[in-house]
Amino acid sequence: MRNRNAQNIKLGIFVIAGITIFVLAVYFIGNRQNLFGDSIRIHSVFKNVSGLQTGNNVRFAGVNVGTVRDILILNDTSIVVEMLINEKTRRHIKKDTRATISSDGLVGSMVVNLVPGEEEGSSMINPGDTIESISKIATADMLTTLNTTNENAALLTADLLKITTAINDGEGTLGALIKDEGMATDIKKSIAGLRRTSEAAAVSVNRLNKILSSVNLEESLAGLILNDTSAAGEVSQIIADLGQSAEEMKLMTANLQEFSEEIKTGEGILNHIINDTTVVNHLDATLQNAEEASKKFDENMKALQHNILFRGYFRKLERRKAREGKNENNR
Repeated sequence: MRNRNAQNIKLGIFVIAGITIFVLAVYFIGNRQNLFGDSIRIHSVFKNVSGLQTGNNVRFAGVNVGTVRDILILNDTSIVVEMLINEKTRRHIKKDTRATISSDGLVGSMVVNLVPGEEEGSSMINPGDTIESISKIATADMLTTLNTTNENAALLTADLLKITTAINDGEGTLGALIKDEGMATDIKKSIAGLRRTSEAAAVSVNRLNKILSSVNLEESLAGLILNDTSAAGEVSQIIADLGQSAEEMKLMTANLQEFSEEIKTGEGILNHIINDTTVVNHLDATLQNAEEASKKFDENMKALQHNILFRGYFRKLERRKAREGKNENNR
């Protein structure tokens, strides 16, 4: 009798414990699924829910505020997600809030995140409202992109390996630059030459600066040319005149050269005078006749001076010349 009572007591305790555990489980599950508390229903339309299921959490600013109640496919581009939101958090969720689907961790279940809006003065949501959705890149798409990136990186690494091998073998221009010692020596010489040239140019510039600094720009000719526009114009005119004179000298030189060529080739009057003996003899005879005629003319003039008819005339001329000489001396 006692053993039967003990068994009944144990059975009762077990049944009571099972009922208690069941009630607690139902309470916690119902509380999590917002089955017993006050809640409102809102909706959002997505193009892709990325594996979202009913019962998944709905979060606002990282806090669980509800669950996904239902998922309804309208067409091939629109999927309606119905959410149960806790009434207590309703006042924090405005009508400009946007919904997005993301994963709970890298491999966790999907959740709906409610992103607060930035519009000031927006009113809180009402039961049955539809909020705007945001489509984000899914984890699968990210993994696909990463896979493509890894493949491209592998191809790039293979190409770099080929290029490095070719350079080490001395192939191509870059390989020749690295492996060819003669070319490297030539490049070093060229660089050294450029360095010397730049140093010489620097020295020349310093000298030029010293020369320019020593020039008195106010009193020197250089200063006059640089500062006085009229003097600069005169210098320009002088340079132009020198250029014109050079052209005229060039023309004169050409004429002299042509005259010299005519003499050498036996052309022209001067050539006949120099080379033709007949012309020379005629000229000599002409000069001798002129000299003789001049002597005879002097003799005739002397004879006229002693002639009775012309003696008075010549004396008057002598007296006139004497008076003119005295007048000049008095002055």
